[in-house]
Amino acid sequence: MYCYWHLRPTLHPLHRPPIFKMSKIAGSSVNLTCGVISRGDLVVVTWKIRPRTGNHCALAYRTDQNKTDRTNCSERMDWKSSPETDSALQIRQVTLTDEGCYICEAVTSAENLRRTYTLTVLVSPEVTLTCYSNGTAVCKAAAGKPAAQISWDPNGDPRTELENHTDGIVTVLSIYSPRETSITCLVSHPAWNTSQSKECPSGNRTHLFSLFSFHS
Repeated sequence: MYCYWHLRPTLHPLHRPPIFKMSKIAGSSVNLTCGVISRGDLVVVTWKIRPRTGNHCALAYRTDQNKTDRTNCSERMDWKSSPETDSALQIRQVTLTDEGCYICEAVTSAENLRRTYTLTVLVSPEVTLTCYSNGTAVCKAAAGKPAAQISWDPNGDPRTELENHTDGIVTVLSIYSPRETSITCLVSHPAWNTSQSKECPSGNRTHLFSLFSFHS
Protein backbone atom coordinates (compact mmCIF):
# COMPACT_ATOMS: atom_id res chain seq x y z
CA MET A 1 0.00 0.00 0.00
CA TYR A 2 1.27 3.46 -0.95
CA CYS A 3 0.90 5.06 2.50
CA TYR A 4 2.66 2.21 4.31
CA TRP A 5 5.54 2.17 1.85
CA HIS A 6 5.94 5.92 1.88
CA LEU A 7 5.68 6.48 5.62
CA ARG A 8 6.94 3.36 7.39
CA PRO A 9 8.46 0.93 4.89
CA THR A 10 10.36 -1.09 7.52
CA LEU A 11 7.42 -1.89 9.80
CA HIS A 12 6.10 -5.43 9.87
CA PRO A 13 2.45 -5.55 8.64
CA LEU A 14 1.25 -6.68 12.10
CA HIS A 15 2.79 -3.58 13.69
CA ARG A 16 1.55 -1.01 11.20
CA PRO A 17 -1.05 1.49 12.47
CA PRO A 18 -4.47 1.49 10.78
CA ILE A 19 -5.01 3.68 7.74
CA PHE A 20 -8.44 5.22 7.17
CA LYS A 21 -9.59 5.04 3.57
CA MET A 22 -11.55 7.97 2.14
CA SER A 23 -13.18 8.25 -1.29
CA LYS A 24 -14.55 11.56 -2.55
CA ILE A 25 -16.08 12.69 -5.83
CA ALA A 26 -14.03 15.23 -7.78
CA GLY A 27 -15.30 18.73 -7.06
CA SER A 28 -16.63 17.92 -3.58
CA SER A 29 -15.09 18.86 -0.22
CA VAL A 30 -13.62 16.59 2.44
CA ASN A 31 -12.88 17.04 6.15
CA LEU A 32 -10.19 14.92 7.83
CA THR A 33 -10.00 14.82 11.63
CA CYS A 34 -7.10 14.08 13.95
CA GLY A 35 -9.21 12.05 16.35
CA VAL A 36 -9.87 12.91 19.99
CA ILE A 37 -7.34 15.45 21.29
CA SER A 38 -7.48 17.22 24.63
CA ARG A 39 -7.17 20.88 23.66
CA GLY A 40 -5.78 21.84 27.06
CA ASP A 41 -2.91 19.34 26.70
CA LEU A 42 -2.09 20.09 23.05
CA VAL A 43 1.44 21.31 22.32
CA VAL A 44 1.69 21.09 18.52
CA VAL A 45 -0.36 19.57 15.71
CA THR A 46 0.91 18.97 12.17
CA TRP A 47 -0.75 17.79 8.98
CA LYS A 48 1.66 16.18 6.52
CA ILE A 49 0.30 15.78 2.99
CA ARG A 50 2.00 13.31 0.67
CA PRO A 51 0.28 13.27 -2.75
CA ARG A 52 0.93 10.46 -5.19
CA THR A 53 2.29 13.06 -7.60
CA GLY A 54 3.51 16.59 -7.03
CA ASN A 55 5.05 18.37 -4.07
CA HIS A 56 4.55 17.52 -0.41
CA CYS A 57 2.94 20.11 1.84
CA ALA A 58 2.39 20.69 5.56
CA LEU A 59 0.24 22.68 7.98
CA ALA A 60 1.30 23.13 11.61
CA TYR A 61 0.07 24.88 14.74
CA ARG A 62 1.97 25.54 17.99
CA THR A 63 -0.05 26.42 21.07
CA ASP A 64 2.81 28.02 23.03
CA GLN A 65 3.28 30.62 20.28
CA ASN A 66 -0.31 30.55 18.99
CA LYS A 67 1.30 30.33 15.56
CA THR A 68 0.45 28.50 12.35
CA ASP A 69 2.89 27.50 9.61
CA ARG A 70 2.07 26.62 6.03
CA THR A 71 4.43 24.99 3.53
CA ASN A 72 3.60 24.39 -0.17
CA CYS A 73 -0.13 23.78 0.40
CA SER A 74 -2.68 24.99 -2.14
CA GLU A 75 -5.33 27.54 -1.20
CA ARG A 76 -7.95 24.77 -1.35
CA MET A 77 -6.28 23.02 1.59
CA ASP A 78 -6.53 24.59 5.05
CA TRP A 79 -7.70 24.19 8.64
CA LYS A 80 -11.43 23.50 8.77
CA SER A 81 -11.93 26.40 11.18
CA SER A 82 -9.39 27.65 13.73
CA PRO A 83 -6.56 25.28 14.76
CA GLU A 84 -6.80 26.54 18.35
CA THR A 85 -10.19 24.86 18.67
CA ASP A 86 -10.32 22.31 15.82
CA SER A 87 -7.41 20.39 14.28
CA ALA A 88 -9.42 19.07 11.30
CA LEU A 89 -8.11 19.57 7.77
CA GLN A 90 -10.47 20.67 4.99
CA ILE A 91 -9.88 20.22 1.26
CA ARG A 92 -12.25 22.16 -0.98
CA GLN A 93 -13.13 21.06 -4.52
CA VAL A 94 -10.92 17.98 -4.51
CA THR A 95 -9.11 17.05 -7.71
CA LEU A 96 -7.11 14.03 -8.84
CA THR A 97 -3.92 15.78 -7.73
CA ASP A 98 -5.15 15.54 -4.11
CA GLU A 99 -4.95 11.74 -4.06
CA GLY A 100 -2.42 10.40 -1.58
CA CYS A 101 -1.63 10.20 2.15
CA TYR A 102 -2.73 12.64 4.83
CA ILE A 103 -1.08 12.29 8.23
CA CYS A 104 -2.07 14.15 11.38
CA GLU A 105 0.59 14.16 14.11
CA ALA A 106 -0.31 15.70 17.46
CA VAL A 107 1.94 16.16 20.47
CA THR A 108 0.27 16.63 23.83
CA SER A 109 1.67 16.86 27.34
CA ALA A 110 0.60 13.25 27.88
CA GLU A 111 1.22 11.43 24.58
CA ASN A 112 1.94 11.55 20.87
CA LEU A 113 -0.96 10.84 18.53
CA ARG A 114 -0.97 9.92 14.86
CA ARG A 115 -3.76 9.34 12.34
CA THR A 116 -3.29 8.49 8.65
CA TYR A 117 -5.74 8.68 5.76
CA THR A 118 -5.47 7.60 2.15
CA LEU A 119 -7.63 9.71 -0.15
CA THR A 120 -9.00 8.40 -3.45
CA VAL A 121 -10.80 10.74 -5.85
CA LEU A 122 -13.71 9.42 -7.93
CA VAL A 123 -14.62 10.87 -11.32
CA SER A 124 -18.17 10.39 -12.59
CA PRO A 125 -18.26 9.21 -16.23
CA GLU A 126 -20.38 10.72 -18.98
CA VAL A 127 -22.66 8.07 -20.43
CA THR A 128 -24.17 7.91 -23.91
CA LEU A 129 -26.36 5.26 -25.51
CA THR A 130 -26.53 5.03 -29.29
CA CYS A 131 -29.25 2.86 -30.88
CA TYR A 132 -28.73 1.88 -34.52
CA SER A 133 -31.42 0.82 -36.98
CA ASN A 134 -29.71 -2.56 -37.57
CA GLY A 135 -30.37 -3.54 -33.93
CA THR A 136 -26.90 -2.81 -32.56
CA ALA A 137 -26.62 -0.62 -29.46
CA VAL A 138 -23.46 1.08 -28.15
CA CYS A 139 -23.29 2.14 -24.51
CA LYS A 140 -20.32 4.35 -23.62
CA ALA A 141 -19.16 5.48 -20.17
CA ALA A 142 -16.49 8.08 -20.91
CA ALA A 143 -13.68 9.34 -18.67
CA GLY A 144 -14.63 7.76 -15.35
CA LYS A 145 -12.47 6.81 -12.38
CA PRO A 146 -12.53 3.96 -11.70
CA ALA A 147 -13.95 2.26 -14.79
CA ALA A 148 -17.75 2.07 -14.90
CA GLN A 149 -19.55 -1.28 -15.02
CA ILE A 150 -21.93 -1.76 -17.97
CA SER A 151 -24.57 -4.48 -18.27
CA TRP A 152 -27.65 -5.05 -20.44
CA ASP A 153 -31.26 -6.08 -20.00
CA PRO A 154 -32.00 -8.62 -21.33
CA ASN A 155 -28.64 -10.15 -20.52
CA GLY A 156 -26.40 -11.24 -23.38
CA ASP A 157 -22.83 -11.39 -24.62
CA PRO A 158 -21.72 -7.84 -25.51
CA ARG A 159 -18.25 -6.86 -26.67
CA THR A 160 -16.45 -4.59 -24.21
CA GLU A 161 -13.58 -2.25 -25.02
CA LEU A 162 -11.51 -0.20 -22.55
CA GLU A 163 -9.52 2.95 -23.23
CA ASN A 164 -7.10 3.93 -20.46
CA HIS A 165 -6.27 7.61 -20.00
CA THR A 166 -3.93 9.35 -17.55
CA ASP A 167 -4.47 9.40 -13.76
CA GLY A 168 -6.53 6.21 -13.76
CA ILE A 169 -9.28 7.63 -15.99
CA VAL A 170 -10.99 4.94 -18.10
CA THR A 171 -13.54 4.98 -20.94
CA VAL A 172 -15.68 1.85 -21.28
CA LEU A 173 -17.47 0.92 -24.51
CA SER A 174 -20.05 -1.90 -24.62
CA ILE A 175 -21.38 -3.03 -28.01
CA TYR A 176 -24.49 -5.22 -28.00
CA SER A 177 -26.46 -6.83 -30.85
CA PRO A 178 -29.35 -8.75 -29.26
CA ARG A 179 -32.33 -10.41 -30.91
CA GLU A 180 -34.77 -8.45 -28.76
CA THR A 181 -36.23 -5.24 -30.18
CA SER A 182 -36.15 -3.35 -26.87
CA ILE A 183 -33.01 -3.32 -24.70
CA THR A 184 -31.74 -1.33 -21.72
CA CYS A 185 -28.20 -0.25 -20.89
CA LEU A 186 -27.39 -0.34 -17.15
CA VAL A 187 -24.35 1.56 -15.86
CA SER A 188 -23.01 1.55 -12.29
CA HIS A 189 -20.17 3.58 -10.78
CA PRO A 190 -18.85 4.20 -7.23
CA ALA A 191 -19.51 7.95 -7.65
CA TRP A 192 -23.26 7.30 -7.95
CA ASN A 193 -25.74 6.25 -5.28
CA THR A 194 -27.76 4.23 -7.79
CA SER A 195 -27.20 2.74 -11.23
CA GLN A 196 -28.11 4.72 -14.34
CA SER A 197 -30.19 3.18 -17.12
CA LYS A 198 -31.45 4.07 -20.58
CA GLU A 199 -33.51 2.13 -23.07
CA CYS A 200 -33.36 1.65 -26.82
CA PRO A 201 -37.09 1.51 -27.61
CA SER A 202 -38.15 -0.66 -30.51
CA GLY A 203 -39.91 2.29 -32.14
CA ASN A 204 -36.64 4.20 -32.54
CA ARG A 205 -35.03 1.46 -34.61
CA THR A 206 -36.60 2.88 -37.81
CA HIS A 207 -34.09 5.75 -37.66
CA LEU A 208 -30.43 5.45 -38.49
CA PHE A 209 -29.63 6.00 -34.82
CA SER A 210 -30.97 7.60 -31.68
CA LEU A 211 -28.64 9.18 -29.13
CA PHE A 212 -29.30 9.58 -25.41
CA SER A 213 -26.94 11.02 -22.84
CA PHE A 214 -27.17 11.23 -19.07
CA HIS A 215 -25.03 12.06 -16.05
CA SER A 216 -25.07 11.13 -12.40
